[in-house]
Amino acid sequence: MTAPRRGRIEAVAEKAAVTPLELFFDLVFVFALTRVTDWMADDPTVEAVVRGALILTVMWWTWVGYAWIGNVAKADEGVIRVGMFVAMAGVFIGAITIPEAFDDLPGGLYGPAVFAAAYFFVRTVHIVLFWFASRDDPMLRKQVLRFLPSMLIATVLLLVAAQTSGSVQTLLWLAAIVGDYLGTVLAGTDWRLRSPAHFAERHGLIVIVALGESIVSIGIGVAALPVSWPIIGASALGLAVAGALWWAYFDVTSILTEHALAEARGGHRIRLARGGYSFLHLPMVVGVIMMSLGLKKVLLYVGGGEEHSLTDPIHGVPLAALYGGAALYLLAHVGFKRYVIGTLNVERIVVAALLLVLIPVVAHLPALVTLLVLAVVLVALVAYETVRFAEQRDRVRHAG
Repeated sequence: MTAPRRGRIEAVAEKAAVTPLELFFDLVFVFALTRVTDWMADDPTVEAVVRGALILTVMWWTWVGYAWIGNVAKADEGVIRVGMFVAMAGVFIGAITIPEAFDDLPGGLYGPAVFAAAYFFVRTVHIVLFWFASRDDPMLRKQVLRFLPSMLIATVLLLVAAQTSGSVQTLLWLAAIVGDYLGTVLAGTDWRLRSPAHFAERHGLIVIVALGESIVSIGIGVAALPVSWPIIGASALGLAVAGALWWAYFDVTSILTEHALAEARGGHRIRLARGGYSFLHLPMVVGVIMMSLGLKKVLLYVGGGEEHSLTDPIHGVPLAALYGGAALYLLAHVGFKRYVIGTLNVERIVVAALLLVLIPVVAHLPALVTLLVLAVVLVALVAYETVRFAEQRDRVRHAG
């Protein structure tokens, strides 16, 4: 028998599933999402939420790159495996540095520059892995070269931003992100998507990771407080909210969109994957993390933390994040389904609008009641869709 080459690249099969290494890779993103939520919760201002969204967008773009390379070459084989572990180190360092991504803390290294350097490192490893994976595919290699300028421009802008502060720094971050995303679109559609099932599963799992953060926020919000009936009730309502959002994605939507991706061919498949998954899953994740900020604050209020009482209302940025995050998640779903399968979910648009209208109404209610209203609205939505579209739902879920 001939020993396999250490640097081998093993192509992904059409029916491939997510590998254990990819799941392990996602653990660093669990930590990153937790860090962003905690950082925003420490000082829940509009500026903090905007900057938190920018951090999430940058971290998301690092994750997306490895979702694509893992669909071309097996993540747990040969040089790709080594690269995945190396990239994990860079992502983890970036996650550790999140509280200093914009403002340096006294002592130690200069935080903003470390975050930008970690981002550059992770993106560089991604490009190198794609270079290896494309060695027998000249068209893919040319695509990688066309993609390279957007990565370099984004990194340079982040490094420049690290030397500034205030609104200038925020605008430079925004420019870096816009340039990177726009460059990706302009680079073309000669990427490879060998397993639609793997790609859809990969993105579904990152949605679960984000929803898991909402559950973690519930627990962290009352971790140092004595358990009480209000805490138990609020925790159950928080789980109901997270469960309703899970249902909205995985009951039917994930199945229909995966089928549409599998049926598409050539450049059309790449555009569906890029627009529907790489781009439109971002607002879903951002929405869930913003909602997690609100959930964390609600549990703190309900449990009597920071001298709050059970009757205190949640208001301002935490309330807007709680209801606005859920609304953003639903609207991202609408855009996702519209882009990939061409259907428009009017019910979810109506519910998203209702949640935004309710923000000034529930601002005067106790935090627990505010959470109850959110849970009732979201559970009512999934219940209505389950009953209203029962026949279509049964066909989709039990086809074949």
